[in-house]
Amino acid sequence: MKISTKGRYALRLMICLGTHAEEGSMPLKRISVEEGITVKYLEQISSKLSKAGLIESVRGAHGGYRLSRDMDDYTVREILEASEGLMVPVACLEPGADMCPRRGKCSTIKFWEGMYNAIAEYTGSITLKDLVTDHEECLAAVDGF
Repeated sequence: MKISTKGRYALRLMICLGTHAEEGSMPLKRISVEEGITVKYLEQISSKLSKAGLIESVRGAHGGYRLSRDMDDYTVREILEASEGLMVPVACLEPGADMCPRRGKCSTIKFWEGMYNAIAEYTGSITLKDLVTDHEECLAAVDGF
C-alpha cells in the first residue's frame, strides 16, 4: 500500500496549520512557500480537508485556512482518509463492495483484514499534536547543528 502525494501533502498542510495555530489563519500562498507545494495542489487538498470538517476557510484580508478543532482531536487516520479515501488494502474490504464469490473460501481475507486493522489502529493512535511535536523537535535538531 502506498500513500499518494495528496495524503502526504495533506499531513504537511495540517502540520503547518498546527505549527502556526496561534497565529490564526494562514493563506495557501504562505503554506505553499513554507512547504514547497504548489498553491493549485494545496487548493485541491484543502478543499477535501474542508469538506471533511478538518479545516475552516477564513475570508478577508487576513484570510486563509485554520484548524477547526484542537490538535489533540485529529488522528492521522482521519486526515489520510479525508485526502486519500479509506485505506483498505483490497477492494473487497471497502464498505458496500460487491461480495466476492470467493469470500467464504478465501484463504487470504483474514490477512487483509488484519493488515487493514493494524494500519487503522496505528494511524488512529497518532494525533496531529504528535506530528507537530515531532516536527518542532526535528527543526530544533536541525537548528542545533
